[in-house]
Amino acid sequence: MANDRQQRAARAEQMRKEREKAERRQRNVITIAIVTVVVALVALAGFAIKNVSEDNKDSTDLVAPQGMNDAYGFDYTASDAGGTEGKDPVTVVLHEDFQCPACLSFEQQSGAFLNDLVKKGEITIEYRPISFLDSQSTNEYSSRALNAALCVLDDQGVPAYKKMHDLLYANQPAEGGAGPDDEALLATAKQAGYTGPESCITQKKFGPWIKKAYEEAVDKGFRGTPWVQIDGKDVESPSPAELQKAIDAAKKA
Repeated sequence: MANDRQQRAARAEQMRKEREKAERRQRNVITIAIVTVVVALVALAGFAIKNVSEDNKDSTDLVAPQGMNDAYGFDYTASDAGGTEGKDPVTVVLHEDFQCPACLSFEQQSGAFLNDLVKKGEITIEYRPISFLDSQSTNEYSSRALNAALCVLDDQGVPAYKKMHDLLYANQPAEGGAGPDDEALLATAKQAGYTGPESCITQKKFGPWIKKAYEEAVDKGFRGTPWVQIDGKDVESPSPAELQKAIDAAKKA
C-alpha cells in the first residue's frame, strides 16, 4: 500500500511538472506574439511618420511652370480673356504679390479696366508674379498662394490662372495673421479648374522658382508691388487714367 501511495504521489508530481512546463511554453508563445505585434506596430508607425514627413517636405527642385518666359513672366492675351486679338497690342508688365494690400487696391481700381483692354486686343498683360511678403503672415501665405496659382497655371493654362488670380485677391487675408492653409488653397485652386496632384500645393513645387523670380525682379530694380511698366517705363500711380495715358504714349512711340 505504501508503495502504491508513493507511485501515485510520484505520478501526480510528474503531472504537475508537465502542466507547469506546458503553461511556461504557452506563456512564452503569448509573449513572443505580443512582442511581434508591438514591433510591427512600431515599424508601421515609423513608416507612417516618415511618409507624412516626406509628404509635407517642400520641393527643392528648380522647376518652371509651363509657359514662363526668360523674364519669369507669361502673357495674358485677348484669346485668354475670350476676346479678339488686336494689331500690335501694348504690353503692360505687372509684378504683384498676392499678400500685398496695395496690389488688391490696384486690382479693385484698375483690374477690370485692364481686363477690358485685353479683351479688346489693345493690350497684353505680362504677369510677373513674385513673393516677398511671407513675413506679413504667420504661415508664409505670400509664397504659398503664389505657388498654388502657379500650380493652376502649369496644369490648366493662363485662363485658369486668371481665375485663380481673381479668387486669391477676392479672399486676400489681412496682414499679420495666418492666411488660408494648403487645404484651403487647394480648394480655391479646384474652383479655378485645377485637376493636378495635391503635392504641387502641399509640397510647394515651385518654391525654388518663386525665389529665383524675386531675385530677378530685384536685379531689375524692384522697389515694391504693384510694379507696373508700359513701354519699359514705370507707371508711378497706375490708376485707369494714368494707365491709359501710358498706353496711348506707347502706341505713338
